[in-house]
Amino acid sequence: MKYLSLLFLGLYATFASAQNITIVCDAKAPRAQYGAEKLSETATAKGIKVTFAEKTPKKSKDKVIVIGEKGTDFWKQNAKTAKIDDSQLSKKEGFQIRTQKNIIFIEGTDATGALYGALELADRIKTSGEIPSEINIEDSPEMVLRGSCIGVQKPVYLPGRDVYEYPYTPESFPWFYDKKLWTKYLDMMVDNRLNSLYLWNGHPFASLVKLKDYPFALEVSEEDFKKNEEIYNYLTVEANKRGIWVIQMFYNIIVSKPFAEHYNIKTQDRSRPITPEIADYTKKSITAFIEKYPNVGLLVCLGEAINTIDDDVEWFTKTIIPGVQDGLKALGKTDEPPIILRAHDTDAPLVMEKSLPLYKNLYTMHKYNGESLTTYTPRGPWGEIHKKLSSLNSVHISNVHILANLEPFRYGSPEFIQKTVQAMHTVHGANALHLYPQASYWDWPYTADKTKTGERLLEMDRDWIWYKAWARYAWNSKRDRNEEIKYWSEDLAAKYGTDLEGANNIQKAYDESGEIAPKTLRRFGITEGNRQTLLLGMFESQLVNPAKWRVYPGFHESCGPVGELLLEYAKKEWNKEPHVGELPTQIITEITQHGKLAVEAIDKAESKVTKDKEEFLRLKNDMHAYKAFADFFSEKVKAAILVLRYSYSNEISDLDKALPHLEESIKHYELLVNLTKDHYLYANSMQTAQRRIPIGGDDGNNKTWAELLPHYERELANFKRNLDLLKSSKDGKIVTKEGKPWKTAEVTLLSESKGTYAVKNGTKVYGTPISELTKIAPELQNLKGITFDETAQNENGTHLKFKNTKAVKLVVGYFNSDQKRFLFPPSLETDAAGNAHGQAEVILASAMNLKELPRINIHTYTFQPGENKLDLGKGRVLILGFIDADQTITTRDVGYIDAGEKGAVDWLFY
Repeated sequence: MKYLSLLFLGLYATFASAQNITIVCDAKAPRAQYGAEKLSETATAKGIKVTFAEKTPKKSKDKVIVIGEKGTDFWKQNAKTAKIDDSQLSKKEGFQIRTQKNIIFIEGTDATGALYGALELADRIKTSGEIPSEINIEDSPEMVLRGSCIGVQKPVYLPGRDVYEYPYTPESFPWFYDKKLWTKYLDMMVDNRLNSLYLWNGHPFASLVKLKDYPFALEVSEEDFKKNEEIYNYLTVEANKRGIWVIQMFYNIIVSKPFAEHYNIKTQDRSRPITPEIADYTKKSITAFIEKYPNVGLLVCLGEAINTIDDDVEWFTKTIIPGVQDGLKALGKTDEPPIILRAHDTDAPLVMEKSLPLYKNLYTMHKYNGESLTTYTPRGPWGEIHKKLSSLNSVHISNVHILANLEPFRYGSPEFIQKTVQAMHTVHGANALHLYPQASYWDWPYTADKTKTGERLLEMDRDWIWYKAWARYAWNSKRDRNEEIKYWSEDLAAKYGTDLEGANNIQKAYDESGEIAPKTLRRFGITEGNRQTLLLGMFESQLVNPAKWRVYPGFHESCGPVGELLLEYAKKEWNKEPHVGELPTQIITEITQHGKLAVEAIDKAESKVTKDKEEFLRLKNDMHAYKAFADFFSEKVKAAILVLRYSYSNEISDLDKALPHLEESIKHYELLVNLTKDHYLYANSMQTAQRRIPIGGDDGNNKTWAELLPHYERELANFKRNLDLLKSSKDGKIVTKEGKPWKTAEVTLLSESKGTYAVKNGTKVYGTPISELTKIAPELQNLKGITFDETAQNENGTHLKFKNTKAVKLVVGYFNSDQKRFLFPPSLETDAAGNAHGQAEVILASAMNLKELPRINIHTYTFQPGENKLDLGKGRVLILGFIDADQTITTRDVGYIDAGEKGAVDWLFY
C-alpha cells in the first residue's frame, strides 16, 4: 500500500511538472510577443502554469518553448546549443517547430513565421489539451498575401455626395471607432492566418491628413480628425502585432468635396482631363499619407473616374508614384512600400510597363470572376489579363470581389472554394488572395439577417466558414479532398454539437447549395457586376432579350466553362444543330437537384444539433430559400425556351406550353417570399440606382422578394393578356401600337455648335453618304439633332453646354458596336457614376438605322433647370436633341435590326 502511495505521488509530480512551461521570446519583437501571449492564454486555459523569460534557462525540469526569427541575435543566442538545421527554412512566413529534450524551438523565416509557429502550437494544445511531448513539423503558405477587405462605405449615397464619397466620421461609421470590434476582427484574421487588411474608400486622404497648401480640403471636423488619427494608429499597431499589413484603397480621380467647392468643380468626373490643381492636390495628399503612415500600403483603382488609358498612365506615373516617392524622401527612407495596381477599367499591363522603370515594388490585382463567384474553370479574355499580370514576376493578387450573386444567403462550400483557389494558381498564375465579405459589403459590419430581437448579426460571426475556407486553401490548396471532408465535418460537429454524420450532412448542404448561384449566373446572367442581384430573380424579358439590357462584354467567355447561352441554345434546337458544352437545360436540371439535395441534407442534420440552434435554423432556412430560388428560376427558363421557340415556329401552342411554367414560377417565388420576409432586411446591400437587374434599386426600393413579387405577377398577367390577343387575332399577330413622337423642349446652347439637323430619313448626320438615316423610330421624328464633327468626337470627345428653364431629357444615340471609334454606352460595371442622369438604361433599342453604320440604341440624360453641360468620352455618338422631362416615356425594342437577325419577342411580357 505504501508502495502504491509513493508511486501515485511520483506520477502526480511528473504530471504536475509536465504542466509547467517557460516561454522564451524577444520582448522587442511584437509579432513573436503576440504569439507568445496567445500560446500562454491557450495553455493557461488548459490548467498549465506559464512563465515568461527572455533567455533560455540553462537547466529546467519544465517544458521550455523558444519563439524567434531565423538569423536574429535573439535566435542565435537562445538556440545556439540546439544545432537546429534551418537551411530549408526560406519561404516567406514559413516556420518549423523542433523538439530537443524538454525544449520546443519555434523558428520563423521572418517575424510573421515565428508568430504563425506559436499559433500552430497553441492550436494543437487547444485540440489535445496538453503540450505535445514531441513535435517536429514545418509549414509555409502557398499564397504570399492572404487578405480580407472592409468597405468604409454605405448602402446609400450620403446627401449631396456621389458614389464612393464617404468621409470617415462617427456619424457615418460608428463602428470604425470601436476598438473592441477591430480587435475581434483582427483576431479572426490572425486565427485564419490572413496577413493583409484592405480598407476601401473613394477618397480617404481628406479624412486622414492635412495639407499645408490645401487647408480647405479637409472634409471632417478637427475633433473627428483627431479621432481618425487615434483609431488609425491603433488599427495599424494592432494589425502589425498580428502580422497584418493594412492597405488603404482609393479611387481615381476623386477629390474632397471642400476642394471641389473651392475650385467650383465636381468631386469626380470621368470625362474631365487631368488638371494641375487636381494632380498637385492628390500628389501632396499621398505624400502626407506616406509620411504619416509609412507602413500602410496603397491600393490604387485607376478606373471609373478617369477619362482615358493615356490619362491612367499619366496619373499613375506622374501623380501617384511621385507622391509616394516624395513621402519617402521626407522620411529619409529608401525602401519602397508596395503599391498595388488594380486592373479594373484600365490597361494594367500597359500601366505596369510604363511604371516599373520608375518604381519596382509594384503589385497587381484583378477580379477573379468579376463581381461574383461563378466558376472554378475560368478562361477567356479576363483570364488572359490575369496571365499577363502574373507573368510580370511580381505579386499578382486574385480578388474575390463583391459577390453580388451570393447575397444575402449563407455560402460556405469548402469544395467549391478549394477548387477555386487551385484555379487561381494553375489557370491565372495568381499567388495572393484578396477576399471580400461574402455578403453585406456595403453594410459592414452587419448582415442582412432579421432577428427576433432586432439585434444585428456581425458579418464576421455569421460568415465564419467563408473566411476560414478561403484562408485555409490560400495557405495550402493541395490538401487531400477526403481529409478535407473529415476536417470540415469535425469542425461543424464542434460548432453545432452534432455527431460526424450530422456534421457531414451540414457540409453536404453547404456544398450542394454552393453550386446554385454560380451556375445560374454564369449561364443566364447579364452581368457579373453589382448592378445585378441574382437571388432576386430575373424577368422573362431579360432572359429572352438580354441584349437590350446590355450583356457585359467578356463575361460569358470568361466566367464559366464553354457552353451555350439561352438564345444560342434555342436557335440550335430549332435548326437541329449539335450543341456544345454546358447547356441551359443542363444547368436548370442541376440547380434544382442541388437545391433538393441541400434541403434533404440540412433537414437530416437538424435532430442532432445541440449547440447554436438559432444559427443552425437560420442556415436551414437559407437552404430552403436556395431550393425555392432554384425551382423558381428553372421554371422561368423553361418558359423562356418555349417563348424563344415560338419566335421561330410562330406556333401559339408553344406559348400555351410556356404559360404553366410561368404560373409555377410564381408559386415558388411566393414560397421564397415567405422564407425571407421574417429572416432578411434586404437581398442586396447596395441600394442605389447602380443596381438595374432585375429592376432598379433607386432610392433603396425593390430590395426584398416581397417587393419583387408584384412585378413578376404583372409579368405573368401581361403574358396572359398578350397570349389571348394573339389567339383572338385573325392572322395570329398583334398589331402593335406605334410609338408617338416625343414632346420636344427648347434650350439655349451655350457652347459653339456646327448647327443642327432634322432627325428624319435622308439626313446625313455626319455629312457623309454612309451616315444617312434610313429608319427612325416614330418617337424621334420631331427631334432636332446637334451637329458634331466625327473626327473631333474621336479625338476630343463630345462636349455640350446649354441652359434650360425647365427639366429636360437629352436624347443620345449610341452605335450598337464594340469598335473603339464609337463611344461605348454608359456602363455601371466600369463607371460608378454611369447613371447620375438616368442614362444607364436603353430607352429605345434598335431605334435608328443608318446606311452603312451600326444601328442606334437610344439613351436619355435628365437635367434640371439651370446651366448644364454634358461631357462624353472619345468616340462617335449622336446628340439627337432635347425633350420635355415630364412626359411619360415607354421603353421598347423598336426592332430595326439587320438582315438575318431574329426579332425580339420580349414584347410578350409588356
